[in-house]
Amino acid sequence: MDQFTLNLLVVGATFALYIGIAIWARAGSTSEFYAAGRGVHPVMNGMATGADWMSAASFISMAGIIAFGGYDTSAYLMGWTGGYVLLAMLLAPYLRKFGKFTVPEFIGDRFYSPTARLVAVICLIVASVTYVIGQMTGVGVAFSRFLEVSNATGLYIGAAIVFLYAVLGGMKGITYTQVAQYVVLIIAYTIPAVFISLQLTGNPIPGLGLFSSDVTTGEPILSTLNGLLADLGFASYTEQHDTTLNMFLFTMSLMIGTAGLPHVIVRFFTVPKVSDARSSAGWALVFIALLYLTAPAVGAMARMNLINTVYPNGTTEAPLAYDARPDWVSNWEKTGLLTFDDKNGDGLINYVGDAGANELDVNRDIMVLANPEIAQLPGWVIALIAAGGLAAALSTAAGLLLAISSAVSHDLIKGRLNPAISEKNELLAARVSMAVAIVVATYLGLNPPGFAAQTVALAFGLAASSIFPALMMGIFSKTINNKGAVAGMLAGLGITLLYIFLHKGWFFIPNTNSFTDADPLLLSIKSTSFGAIGALINFVVAYFVSKSTGAVPAHVVELVESIRIPRGAGSAQDH
Repeated sequence: MDQFTLNLLVVGATFALYIGIAIWARAGSTSEFYAAGRGVHPVMNGMATGADWMSAASFISMAGIIAFGGYDTSAYLMGWTGGYVLLAMLLAPYLRKFGKFTVPEFIGDRFYSPTARLVAVICLIVASVTYVIGQMTGVGVAFSRFLEVSNATGLYIGAAIVFLYAVLGGMKGITYTQVAQYVVLIIAYTIPAVFISLQLTGNPIPGLGLFSSDVTTGEPILSTLNGLLADLGFASYTEQHDTTLNMFLFTMSLMIGTAGLPHVIVRFFTVPKVSDARSSAGWALVFIALLYLTAPAVGAMARMNLINTVYPNGTTEAPLAYDARPDWVSNWEKTGLLTFDDKNGDGLINYVGDAGANELDVNRDIMVLANPEIAQLPGWVIALIAAGGLAAALSTAAGLLLAISSAVSHDLIKGRLNPAISEKNELLAARVSMAVAIVVATYLGLNPPGFAAQTVALAFGLAASSIFPALMMGIFSKTINNKGAVAGMLAGLGITLLYIFLHKGWFFIPNTNSFTDADPLLLSIKSTSFGAIGALINFVVAYFVSKSTGAVPAHVVELVESIRIPRGAGSAQDH
């Protein structure tokens, strides 16, 4: 059986499974659409949270970013995992105890203001739409290679699949679909990693293989990789090259952005009890760790395999002839995500650190998907990695689209425009708004502002600067009032958007293109790192505006105390 047919069968089987689950678990009420009827078992919810959390950025792009960035990009690992712990400990149990459906609903009630709820809806939509662009980018990358269609066609197919199971099933269908997607993605990620670790180090556990010896040289694999990179003129893999300030702020932006992501937070609204929210958070961390402990090894080994492909004779002075390139290079060239430019006309693939002399351009997002082909693994492994990459992208896209849909139908339409709307019409509005969100996300996914992980990092910065501070102040402060919360969210979101737009050249302002992440506007702070500064501005503005305006009403102070008092671990006190 040829590789294309095998890819089609494996990917098609997983898609059929997702759609079948969505039909079986179709939401019949707003409670099932928004929160799966609050009946999901903690272990199942932990697995679904893992799939929701581990997006195309984690599966497809993170190891690719690490492969080319080395030590500096370890911030992705520290920020995303640390942020999840922050979310599980500081936010999830309290928000579940509050007993609402959405994050804007909590903010609106806690800050006793429809305006605060509306501003939270805006912040949620901006962050979630930016995030979903990264997922659609990943879908396009996977489809374009493994189903041999254009990037745009791949996006359209992925959008159609998400439409079928997300619009039909709502949170109930998405939850059980994500359980299946987690199983697919973790198997797809782990099996190739085990094979490649065995090939390069003889160790079947990739995380341990990263610190083992290269079977060819007998030297530690990271030392071998550093030597190859040095010979080719690339930066050292294990040394820090970014500034400490930017790396700290980037890690902090990812951490607090994680804790402010609405599509992850709402997962904790689906369990029966507050104690189940804590339990499912623990299970989710276990499921997430299985991939995150493997990703650094996948990144390093992918980079080694790439170099060994271009320089197959064991010496960096004898590059491969372009005409003798392996099939995987030809396959990825067709997608436009890997290109060769014979600058010196010698017919050899000169892969070097000097940008002016380098002839091989490799998109970071292809490394995990191409790794099994580079390592010449069996065809079924290649098909499995394709299914896993799509599962990761689609599972998170569905969660994000549900968060957007819920914000529009529940918080905007029911909460502000038409409070008397019937449950049937609210459910219809939720499905229509999700369909519109899918169309918008697909359109924006055709022209993303960066690699999948970079685009997602921008979304985390937006969530960090707007939603996270509001949630933290809403739970742990009795003095922040409605005016302070609104001013803080607008200030944090506004300044972060401005900084990102200036560095991406998205504003039609003269001379703004002089600001880039290579030459930042403020010190060494890149656009992906500015979320932490935006969050600080949010906190400061909220504090001073609240201090200079009216006190928080007594009933709201009582509400804050009722959320924070550690009682209600059992069902008798739960909402």
